[in-house]
Amino acid sequence: MLHVVLYEPEIPQNTGNIIRTCMATGSRLHLIEPLGFSLDEKHLRRSGMDYIKDADIHIHKNWEEFVKENPSDKYCFMTRYGHKAPSEFDFSDTSKDVYLVLGKESTGVDKKILKDHLDSCMRLPMVASARSLNLSNCAAIIVYEVLRQQDYPGLATSEQLKGDHWLEDLSVD
Repeated sequence: MLHVVLYEPEIPQNTGNIIRTCMATGSRLHLIEPLGFSLDEKHLRRSGMDYIKDADIHIHKNWEEFVKENPSDKYCFMTRYGHKAPSEFDFSDTSKDVYLVLGKESTGVDKKILKDHLDSCMRLPMVASARSLNLSNCAAIIVYEVLRQQDYPGLATSEQLKGDHWLEDLSVD
């Protein structure tokens, strides 16, 4: 299973967008407290739309509780301190859970956590003058990199969608 882990997220709109991505990809979302917002906040509801009720969301009091409940050797951290692109990691083994950890918008994942996982830190390639991308964009990029390497397990293809009314509306005679 693919897990997206948000370490102390601060901005409800980002978390809402990530909820939408997780629901649409069948990924589990883990939120590690403290959160910078309330889960019923209107901005979260708006960006997560009606996907929140169908999303697989787990909330953890802190990093230690999360690790205790989700032991793994496949934690991958998105951080400006990473030296490898997501494409340099091998996510092809669908029998193993993958945990993609993203930090809070202001400071990222705590350096005390990162120091024990330096070999599993990744960074998205970008121009040297750019420090970072939006958190929800980063999450979507790395989720789809994992799914690409796994050949999109469990996700519908356009062939499987044939017969859906909205797709038929696009047909040209």
